[in-house]
Amino acid sequence: MSQKELLKRYGLFFIGLFVNSFGVSFITKASLGTSPISSIPYTLSLGFRPTLGMFTLYISILLVIMQIILLRKNFPKHYLLQIPVSFLFSWFIDLTMEQLSFMNPDMYIVKFIFLIVGCIILGVGVYMEMAADVVMLPGESFVKAVSMTFHKDFGKTKVVFDSSMTIIAGIIGFILFHKLEGVREGTIIAALLVGLIARYLKRKLTFVEDFLVEKASEAEAVQEYANNTVITISREYGSGGRQIAQKLAEKLGFDYFDRSIIARTAQEINLPEAYIEAKEETMTNSFLYDLFSQYQALTEEQTELDKLYVIETKIVKEAASKGNCVIVGRCADYILKDVRNCYNIFLYAKEDFKVQQIMQREHLDKIGALKHVHDINKKRLAHYKYYTGKIWGLSKNYNLCLDVSTLGEDEVVEMIKQYIEFAQPPFDNTISKDTN
Repeated sequence: MSQKELLKRYGLFFIGLFVNSFGVSFITKASLGTSPISSIPYTLSLGFRPTLGMFTLYISILLVIMQIILLRKNFPKHYLLQIPVSFLFSWFIDLTMEQLSFMNPDMYIVKFIFLIVGCIILGVGVYMEMAADVVMLPGESFVKAVSMTFHKDFGKTKVVFDSSMTIIAGIIGFILFHKLEGVREGTIIAALLVGLIARYLKRKLTFVEDFLVEKASEAEAVQEYANNTVITISREYGSGGRQIAQKLAEKLGFDYFDRSIIARTAQEINLPEAYIEAKEETMTNSFLYDLFSQYQALTEEQTELDKLYVIETKIVKEAASKGNCVIVGRCADYILKDVRNCYNIFLYAKEDFKVQQIMQREHLDKIGALKHVHDINKKRLAHYKYYTGKIWGLSKNYNLCLDVSTLGEDEVVEMIKQYIEFAQPPFDNTISKDTN
């Protein structure tokens, strides 16, 4: 990483740290509780002289010490950066609490609005820290240390950590004030919303991460594909897209990438190919997925689906850099959107055609085949939308959209071939075959 890129990343991180502290203070001033990580410091600050920022610093230092105890010789030296960052974060909290001293809402609806605004601000701050990817705050770093030491899922460990912080804060409130103080419905709402917002922004604001990457690196990446012709085939389930892609690759003398991507992915994460095939390109509900996997957004840890997408993205790029090829599915049209000679094809078919194909192939009755077609295509639509932000099957996202049920497989292959030959100069088809 160049010094210029590192400077940009740290700049974004410190801005994010301030936004993060402003969000914590905004949520706290809404008077409906505070975020789980701040619940213990806030409750203590209500009963003792030190401020919310100071108690946040004390808790942060304690969490760093606990990381050292847990990780021992595996504690990376750069994790010590959490200490100066904690001092700055605590000062930012006290500064922003002072700036927001005028906020003393009485009406519940105003408190609730302030709470939601605070969650959005905090979500933006968390996203900026994620995008910068230079230093973790002690709370998330402690959770990572626990998950590494005891080999537990980061997301589940984070849920237990946040719940424990909230429960301890509630107990402290009862001991000090004989009632629940510092923990309210806002604490739960913040726990649910903040990571969700950060994860959403990570998908949508890709230009921020593009800004952080040096242009020289981008130019080098584009150069890798300069002389290659890549055809991506997106297809409705039941349209026969896989067979068409295979025929097209054979006719053009191109490498063909489909099941080999599954094999490579399975090899990299040590899972059965059947499991990968069942999981990839499918998503039932993006909101619920975000809700249950939001905590991975706070660190470099990835959910299973995210891990699949990241690995397959790498494999797709490798495939495109090797030579002329046809790639089936895997959001390849989006992943390779900056490749000059990449042609994106979408294949669809009438419902009766798709149902008939699936009845024969999967040995289902008509009702079962119809349901299967609808389910798979719905999941592909959700998966594509989630990872690309675009609409799967929308004609403007592709160079060519063809109805297989009207044209037939061989005619579709010929039309794609003619389109590619017309769209660019002659290509070299003397290439090595896919050995993955």
